[in-house]
Amino acid sequence: MQRRDILPELSFAAPPAAEPRELTSPPPSRRPRGAEPEVVSVAELDRRLKRILEGSTADVRVEGEISGLRVVGSGHAYFTLKDESEEAAIDCVMYRTAAPRARKLLADGARVVLTGRATVYVPRGRLQFCADDARLAGRGALLEALFRLKEKLAAEGLFAPERKRKLPVDPQIIGVVTSGDGAAIHDIVTVAFRRGAARLILARTPVQGAGAGQRIVRAIALLEEFPGIEVIIVGRGGGSADDLSAFNEEIVVRKVAAARVPIVSAVGHEIDVALTDLAADARAATPSQAAEMLVADAAARRAALEHLEARMRRAMAHRLRAARADLDRQRARLGSPAQILAEPQQRIDDAMARLRRRMERILVEDRTGLQRLERRLAARHPRAVLAGARGALRPLSVRLAAAAHRHVALLREGFASDVARLEAMSPLRVLARGYAIATDASGRAVRDHREVAPGDPISVRVHHGALLARVVATAGPDEPLVDRSAPAAPAPSAGALAAAAPAPPARQSGGPRAPASGRATRRGRAQPGAPACEQLGLGFAADERAPTFGRAGASGQVSAGQGGAEAGPEERHHVEP
Repeated sequence: MQRRDILPELSFAAPPAAEPRELTSPPPSRRPRGAEPEVVSVAELDRRLKRILEGSTADVRVEGEISGLRVVGSGHAYFTLKDESEEAAIDCVMYRTAAPRARKLLADGARVVLTGRATVYVPRGRLQFCADDARLAGRGALLEALFRLKEKLAAEGLFAPERKRKLPVDPQIIGVVTSGDGAAIHDIVTVAFRRGAARLILARTPVQGAGAGQRIVRAIALLEEFPGIEVIIVGRGGGSADDLSAFNEEIVVRKVAAARVPIVSAVGHEIDVALTDLAADARAATPSQAAEMLVADAAARRAALEHLEARMRRAMAHRLRAARADLDRQRARLGSPAQILAEPQQRIDDAMARLRRRMERILVEDRTGLQRLERRLAARHPRAVLAGARGALRPLSVRLAAAAHRHVALLREGFASDVARLEAMSPLRVLARGYAIATDASGRAVRDHREVAPGDPISVRVHHGALLARVVATAGPDEPLVDRSAPAAPAPSAGALAAAAPAPPARQSGGPRAPASGRATRRGRAQPGAPACEQLGLGFAADERAPTFGRAGASGQVSAGQGGAEAGPEERHHVEP
């Protein structure tokens, strides 16, 4: 298939319609009378029909509307071509070996002219049209206007090859007319700086939209006035026909043709062609190629490339001669490799379609099983299990709380009993019952009558306060207590001593019973002079010889009278035997 320089939309000259060819079938073979008719297989019949159709419909052009377009992963396109005037349609296929330009024109609802041949798909016995090329049918108003503009400018000689100027060999200052934030300037800068050290001057301008043409013209004029400018690149990245319309405006084309310096047009990609490409001094397929055309490589790299090019040319020439000879032999044996590979690929496409349907059914079944398992799993969800466990644990928690309360109550009762016992054994409670503790001048408790002498001062600790007294007389346990300084008096009898002793306080109803005697206890052995009785609030120190108040009449036990008041003139303190 011969390649065109521009797209069919910009070719403006539709090829003449081919004369419709009459589809003729070969004359039926005559068989002798009485001979049995030949019996052939279905595959053989399909192959005969395929040969007849392909031989009689080669390079037929069919016009119609595309419907049901389907492009599979292999790159083949399957669709139906319908006749708008009559109820007629035919299945069509365009293999991926067709030109990319032709496959790009395929779209649902597009009216096209297909070039190809009718054939029979043997595995299914289906009639189909195998298209090799496609072009749009008819022309729109914009295309007609563009066609008239092209003819007008061509008649003026703006596209004539003789008026095009040569590009500078190694330009140092290159102007660029394009958008400042597009991909075109990025590609030009990348390629230019990689290949050499040319200086790029960018004239920022919109390259599409309203007023873009006038802005492009002003940008070219601005670069023409820049001192030292040698060549200008005018271009942009790829896009639709509307995006490239600014480079088809008449003012832009005339400015490119009349520029003071050579201009390289790099509009779109390789398949995109604008009128500026025809009017410019050179055309580049892409902005990157424009930079490669203008920026020369370094001298060392160029020398190395020339050396490699010479070696490559010799090797490729030898390789091509051998490959060409081998290709000729293979071509003679195989015929058309594209057609041989296309039919198996079509069978693969059918198998893929069946496999896809089967996989969809399997997925539906698996999804149903998954939903059933999810329902079963929801019944054993940890939340449901935990809810049941919490229901069984709630009565146990209530029982545990009741047991804990009972245990705490028992502990409180025991603690209260221990506190009451400790308070009953406290020395302060003994003092509260009317007993007292006598200490000498050094603060030691008086336990023996021999520890003091008549005339020594002693301190008497009572429940509320203390008394300061002086010893008048001392006596042992079995000795009578006699005051030597007082006139002799008859010894008191046991009844008199008992009458002189302080009477215990009356027991109050509901209060503690006052004992007849008490005992002062120590909490530990204290060192001499240590404040061992500070917890009692006594204000004196006791040592290891502190008395033990266990029985009436013990050494160091002094009766303080009622309430611990000091004795009157008739009463005197003495140590009871």
